Amino acid sequence: MDMNVLVLDDAQINVTLLCLLLKKIEKCNSVSFTDPDPALQWCTGNIPDLVMVDYMMPTMDGIEFIRRFRKLPGCHDIPVLMITANNELALRYEALDVGANDFLIKPIDKIEFLARTKNMLALRKSQRFLEDRAIWLDVEVKKATSEIRARERETIFRLSKAADSRDPETGAHILRMANYSRIIAQYLGLSDSDQQLLLEAAPMHDIGKVGIPDNILLKPGKLTADEFTIMKRHSTLGYEILSGSRSELLNAGAEIALAHHEKFDGSGYPNGLVGEAIPLFARIVAVADVFDALTSERPYKAAWEIDRALTFVREGAGQHFDPRCIDAFVRGWDEILEIKNLYREDKNDQKAFGAEWNL
Repeated sequence: MDMNVLVLDDAQINVTLLCLLLKKIEKCNSVSFTDPDPALQWCTGNIPDLVMVDYMMPTMDGIEFIRRFRKLPGCHDIPVLMITANNELALRYEALDVGANDFLIKPIDKIEFLARTKNMLALRKSQRFLEDRAIWLDVEVKKATSEIRARERETIFRLSKAADSRDPETGAHILRMANYSRIIAQYLGLSDSDQQLLLEAAPMHDIGKVGIPDNILLKPGKLTADEFTIMKRHSTLGYEILSGSRSELLNAGAEIALAHHEKFDGSGYPNGLVGEAIPLFARIVAVADVFDALTSERPYKAAWEIDRALTFVREGAGQHFDPRCIDAFVRGWDEILEIKNLYREDKNDQKAFGAEWNL
């Protein structure tokens, strides 16, 4: 491991002497300056492994240099060796207070210089090893977490498709409405992480349909009042399936499953929530889900024209839908159309799982 030592002294002869001594240490490179300002400028783009700084300098003394050096990014724990002809305790205390780690008194003793320098470089090597180890561990943790999330996403997606396999809706519906939801979240100004969470959680909105009898779920005509009461249970069933998990993704899915049929004016189900009492993710999914249902062909209905469906959801602002979500949906209209064209109702077009998400 090569080590870089910054040498700063206003006397060139002292700089030359120190650099010659440093050559005796294996894999030790020196960078020298006789002026503190260029030295600080160099440190803004380079982090030395050790700093050797003279105390007495005309434009900026060593203590002020150390004070400014410690404020630079990445330089708060770099070993600093102050070289001085002044042996006063008050000076040492002040230097220690601003961040000096050790001292050498002029005239410099060669053996003492090499011993102290090697000790401080050994300290820095340990720091770098720990930093590299921490970076490696961080990368490995992120890699493992990413693999877990990928498996979790795939499991959830396949469970969602299993629920939809009992419904006239298709897997393409899941992909479209999830991506519509992400677009709405984007234009609402949600963070990238929240957009991603919504994209992955939205497909679980109807997972509770696994608990609805086929004679009701697949009925081609209008449901009776009693049948509709049973159908509405899918929202609470979905919540019961997904809630209580330690997974942020499953909890988001539970929230969406429970509340995506609530309406902004309070006329929805299962709890008759009003306005912003409805979770934001559920308000977003409500728009995406209804729009895709309207514009998709089903055995019991023809697909609506795009303009007619857009008019319907816009007219529902403030009643069925959150007006802010409708505004975001309209502002993302071009991207909505791209998603609709990308994920068509073609059951023979089986895309690989990784390509099914518009990430």
